[in-house]
Amino acid sequence: MFKEKDLIQLKKHGINLRQAEEQLHFLRQGLLFAKIAKTAATGKGIRKLNNKMVQEYLNSYEQSAFHNRIIKFVPASGAATRMFKALHEANNLCRQPDFNPKIFQNEAYQHVAECFNRLRDFAFYPRLEQIMKTNGNSLESALKNRHYHLILNFMLGPEGLNYGNLPKGLIAFHKYEDGARTAFEEHLVEGAGYAATSGNKVSIHLTVSPEHERLFLDLMKNTGKKYEKRYNVKYDITFSMQKPSTDTISLDDNNMPFREPDGKLHLRPGGHGALLENLNDIDADLIFIKNIDNVAPDRNKTDTITYKKALAGVLLEYQQQIFTYLSLLEKTDDVTDELIKEISAYLRDKLGTSKNIDTNTGKEETVRYLQQKLNRPIRVCGMVKNLGEPGGGPFWVAQTDGSISLQIIESSQVNHKNPEQEAMFNSSTHFNPVDLVCGVKDYLGKKFNLLQYRDPNTCFISKKYRNGRSLKAFEWPGLWNGSMADWNTVFVEVPVATFSPVKTLNDLLRPEHQ
Repeated sequence: MFKEKDLIQLKKHGINLRQAEEQLHFLRQGLLFAKIAKTAATGKGIRKLNNKMVQEYLNSYEQSAFHNRIIKFVPASGAATRMFKALHEANNLCRQPDFNPKIFQNEAYQHVAECFNRLRDFAFYPRLEQIMKTNGNSLESALKNRHYHLILNFMLGPEGLNYGNLPKGLIAFHKYEDGARTAFEEHLVEGAGYAATSGNKVSIHLTVSPEHERLFLDLMKNTGKKYEKRYNVKYDITFSMQKPSTDTISLDDNNMPFREPDGKLHLRPGGHGALLENLNDIDADLIFIKNIDNVAPDRNKTDTITYKKALAGVLLEYQQQIFTYLSLLEKTDDVTDELIKEISAYLRDKLGTSKNIDTNTGKEETVRYLQQKLNRPIRVCGMVKNLGEPGGGPFWVAQTDGSISLQIIESSQVNHKNPEQEAMFNSSTHFNPVDLVCGVKDYLGKKFNLLQYRDPNTCFISKKYRNGRSLKAFEWPGLWNGSMADWNTVFVEVPVATFSPVKTLNDLLRPEHQ
């Protein structure tokens, strides 16, 4: 399938031939769907903490935080394309010779109409007004006279806010008395609330696009000192980019490698699962993971900070018990049948790894199995009640070794043509808000190689378009889906107030963001 020049191109990206062939094979054979065994629910795979437990776990975390290396990991490389999709379409409409502003009164453009009607409620309004004034235009006049094309040019284009070309992290989300605050700045403030360690150091790592790194650095330079002084912390902000070696190939309509007009292979970013490489490069005892757009203004941060600490406290409790068991299992001759039964029950009842262990296979093999199940990265995942938001959820999933385990499953991993699977997926009581605390070191303090705990069978196939042609694109297993499929997993219910994502611009008009 590959020519000599293809091999040279792949090598420059750091992609070996075996990887490319595996991607081709996966694209041709199609998705391997997850097999949902049952829905995870409160008390059945999802822990619910009462107020006393929340406080105890919070205290436990706070007592240990200053002795651990803690990093807040924020995927922030995605552009705000979807966020401004409706406005880009509206801008194209405004360019038409027969454009009539009244068209935005139609139900199909309700989103656009709300944006203009409530433009003053956006945190970026004062800056937009100032930029237009500097360029000899009046925003108020443009609104009054329905000069929408002018407003959109200054909102989306490089002569104005340039929001049509920026990542979400650099968009002004919330209003404060001292000015607007971007999503990136909200993560700085939030991190100060729960990720401070010795010396009040707050470490935050963001994955960004190369073209945006300088903008993040400039924003940190201009605002970082203000937040350090206000919250009595010292920030350590680092950035990384998605590695070229995680780019993937695609297929055209003839199931052949998709090529550019010049004959080169079309290599594209492999989805957020590619960021497993970035996560794997981080050396920390605890890693908090949260999406860039899921931030709340200060008045709504209390629950988020409280439960972040509580989730970390839960993780530390599990880690302590796991590490104790692994130490006891080191000397096989000293392992008793009672200990095997105790650990087996722990795996089943506490870690959601349900499999009947046949002790007749011999003690050594049983001990190896227990060690393998215990000695893995661990994640504690916050789950919110399902309120109809699109995305994945918590399920018990059948594994190839005959066990079932707790997994986060996305819609694309489900065979919707199977009535039983579809029914279980739709009956999910909880939703994945991407609220994770991760332990990535073993009981000896050695960092796990996270790439070894990814399930390659959970890759995605997405349909895309390039130069007017359709293609099938290979995407790596989702970062908190298949990329963590072989981790020890604990689900904990968290308040809905901790989840306030911004997927479209008008989400910023919701009460929780105003």
